[in-house]
Amino acid sequence: MKRMIVGVLALGLGACAGAPQGDSIPIHDFDPSFSSAMCASAGWDRAKLDDLKAAKFEIADNEARQAFAKAITACLASPDPELRDKIAFEALTHMLRGRQLSAPTQKALLADLVARLDAPAGQGFEQPFAALALSDVARADRVEAFLTEDELIKLLVDAQHWFINVSDYRGYDAAEGWRHGVAHGADLLMQLALNPRIDAEGLSVIVSAVGAQAAPKGHAYVFGESERLARPVLIAAGRGALDQAKWSEWLKVMATPPEGVEPFGEAWLAWRHNATAFLQALYVNVTLGGDAGDDVLRPGLEAALKALP
Repeated sequence: MKRMIVGVLALGLGACAGAPQGDSIPIHDFDPSFSSAMCASAGWDRAKLDDLKAAKFEIADNEARQAFAKAITACLASPDPELRDKIAFEALTHMLRGRQLSAPTQKALLADLVARLDAPAGQGFEQPFAALALSDVARADRVEAFLTEDELIKLLVDAQHWFINVSDYRGYDAAEGWRHGVAHGADLLMQLALNPRIDAEGLSVIVSAVGAQAAPKGHAYVFGESERLARPVLIAAGRGALDQAKWSEWLKVMATPPEGVEPFGEAWLAWRHNATAFLQALYVNVTLGGDAGDDVLRPGLEAALKALP
């Protein structure tokens, strides 16, 4: 990477081929204005979206497919979990992973989804699902690069900026489904960490961002966030982001209670729960995983786990 648009956060910050074949439906009457609050427009009511899901999101007409992919992002803000998660997100994932979308469409998705990260919070669905969809856009660039170096750096900076400022920690609700902003953001950081065009400086940005959310003040994670947060760190370690001494320093910070928090108070207990879960997730993966590259974490992890109050 030739330059960073934003400086690296201090590491102490922290206290997360071809398209598949199958049944398809010919769609030639797609309305590009498809963006209403109900996620439907002329020619695209809920029944037709359900039919598309049943057809495994295969759209035979290429032009219609590109238009649909750019429009379906509106549904990522829907309060309907079936529409938001099982149709909008799954459709985008299917098309991106199946390499069914052109580079211009993927760049359009990137611009659209990054803008959604800055959208008003609303009911809390749009930003987390924009981040999750962005993780698949980032994956698509990793598999077959379509972003320029500057565009990739901007995506990293935008992802980092949004992620460290996440303050809605709601996870799953039986009626409303998932929000899960931290976990979805961690997935985006993971895909960026996997990209060989992200260098050690960029990896340090990712590690610092994870540190900012590993143990948020006053909130205890209960929806598997710690495991998701561990993934980009493990990848960064495996790619040689930091040497052993710097990892040990960073992990020591992760095991140190924040200043001004009363020991054994509610906020302190939430911190300890999160710090323990995060460090243990890293340690289990380093110990049982098959990547020797992340063994650089082991000395720091052992010291940090022993140091936890």
